[in-house]
Amino acid sequence: MFVDKLKQAIEDEYKDYYFYKSMHDMTNDPLWQDFLRHMYEDEKSHYEMFQQLYYMMTGTFVPNPKRPLPCYNLKECVQRALVSELEAVEMYKEMLLTVPFQQAYNPFFIAMHDEMEHAIRMSTMYNALR
Repeated sequence: MFVDKLKQAIEDEYKDYYFYKSMHDMTNDPLWQDFLRHMYEDEKSHYEMFQQLYYMMTGTFVPNPKRPLPCYNLKECVQRALVSELEAVEMYKEMLLTVPFQQAYNPFFIAMHDEMEHAIRMSTMYNALR
């Protein structure tokens, strides 16, 4: 059901925001910091768009889940994030094809595109980290 997937997307975006912020704090590399800042700002934007969409559909907001544990090993976290981003692309592609009304299209198109970009950034980081 679309609303259930939307709820999961909201929770995932919330967790990714905090996970990427913790990754940001683990590196001193200005390029990686820029990549991670860009990504966590995107995740916050997705979270807000999806919450608004959820409210339009249900009249309520999704409560914030528990924050994820912070990142302790940057390369391991980058690998987990890369897999997560690719999974999000697939989920958003499926959701984009089943949007229940026109206003839901743009948030999913934007998020799907951003998640592809995030996967490229994470792949670049993963291949550069030793």
